[in-house]
Amino acid sequence: MKVRVDSERCQGHTLCSMIAPDSFELSDIDGTASPVNEIVPPDQEDAVREAVQSCPEQAISIEE
Repeated sequence: MKVRVDSERCQGHTLCSMIAPDSFELSDIDGTASPVNEIVPPDQEDAVREAVQSCPEQAISIEE
């Protein structure tokens, strides 16, 4: 599974990093998220899926 964050849509709500802290990192400059790795380890897939559903800006997408 691959994960992507649309930097144009991300507003830095930080929900993804709270739900899946091993999969998302936040910018020190503007607080927006980016994936730690594009390829999600199998043990983190459920948390990433939850982060996708929780993003208020719908800025996170996954590709199976």
